[in-house]
Amino acid sequence: MLDVDIEEMANYCLNCKNKPCSNQGCPMHTPIPDFIDCIKNEKIDYAYKILTDNNIFSHICSIVCPQEKQCEGKCVRGIKGNPVSIGKLEKFVNQTAREDHLVILRNKKEKNGKKVAIIGSGPAGLECAYELALAGFEVDVFEKENFAGGILKYGIPDFRLDKGKVDRVIREIKKQGVHFYFKKSLGKNIDIQELKEDYDYIFISIGLSKQQSYQLNAEHLEGIYKSDKFLRAYYNKKYIENLGEVVIIGGGNVAMDCARVAIRMGATKAKILYRRDRNYMPASESELEDAINEGVEFKELVRVDSANGENGRVVTVNCAVTEIVDGKAIDKGDAELYTEKADTVVFAIGSKTDSKVLEACGLKTDEKGYLIVDGNGMTSIENVYAGGDLTENNSTVCYALASGKRVAQKIIEKESK
Repeated sequence: MLDVDIEEMANYCLNCKNKPCSNQGCPMHTPIPDFIDCIKNEKIDYAYKILTDNNIFSHICSIVCPQEKQCEGKCVRGIKGNPVSIGKLEKFVNQTAREDHLVILRNKKEKNGKKVAIIGSGPAGLECAYELALAGFEVDVFEKENFAGGILKYGIPDFRLDKGKVDRVIREIKKQGVHFYFKKSLGKNIDIQELKEDYDYIFISIGLSKQQSYQLNAEHLEGIYKSDKFLRAYYNKKYIENLGEVVIIGGGNVAMDCARVAIRMGATKAKILYRRDRNYMPASESELEDAINEGVEFKELVRVDSANGENGRVVTVNCAVTEIVDGKAIDKGDAELYTEKADTVVFAIGSKTDSKVLEACGLKTDEKGYLIVDGNGMTSIENVYAGGDLTENNSTVCYALASGKRVAQKIIEKESK
């Protein structure tokens, strides 16, 4: 028997003919009404098969995806009321399958004699590797860290995503014969032209490796961090000491994660300062609420202008009050700067590509530093493809997965001709 709440959630789905939740909302085009229909009929094993046949990362997506902006954001039910709780239903199926020890079974084709090198083992790289291995390709993954998983490991804290779920997916990918090589970095000990001598195809998915920030003080002040270093310290259990009052600059999910990590690493207070208002905030509403519930302060319409230091360490930040004009945050003309206590400052204002490394490899980038790819995901170098954050400004796990899957399908199609 289904739990009453789950039964109500499933029956709330209208099984729309056009399926906008799947076709428009979900980057992976998950057959959402189909798996929900299986729940209605208490066929959880079939629902699990539908989900994992389409996306081996289904359980992870159910946890970290911004459903309100993707699948649930396109739900017809949401036009005049609440959307179907797609994320909760997907999570229910995966958790039940785990408890019932259901296994993922995918047909694997015979080896086709073709080799693919994947550079980067984040969501896009792992998904591409998995699909190609199932199609009969020999796949090697090169990763700059000493572990696989990329942002799924160090970028999303364990209180949001249990790393055991990531490890289970990686083990499943290894079962398909994918090999991993660590401490391999593009531009340092990986050369594209050398790889082309041994591999038929290359897929680059190294993500956005440069964290953005801006100068707060003419002199170097201790206590100012970029989000990646801050989150890595937590992931590696090398907590930063004496955080005091922490100011996080930004309004995305990374900013929420940094604030909650600050609390766990011993901060006396964590404050998120965001230059726009809540309506324009890229973070999901649920992530902000979780942060606030844990004691994080959230101040909107505040721009951090500069920092003040004592004895070489940040002690306060100077802030401007802003307002939204035509969708842009601008300083209020009559407002003077005010100070906020800040023993530690964390920048969480986005990332960008390391375009110098990419261009040194002979790859063409656009004016924003993204890799230029054609409709098949191929770069300016023949049979060298790219995906994930390197090629598009859609920094969610599901978008990265979708790009990896698309490139894998294009490579498979090319070899089948």
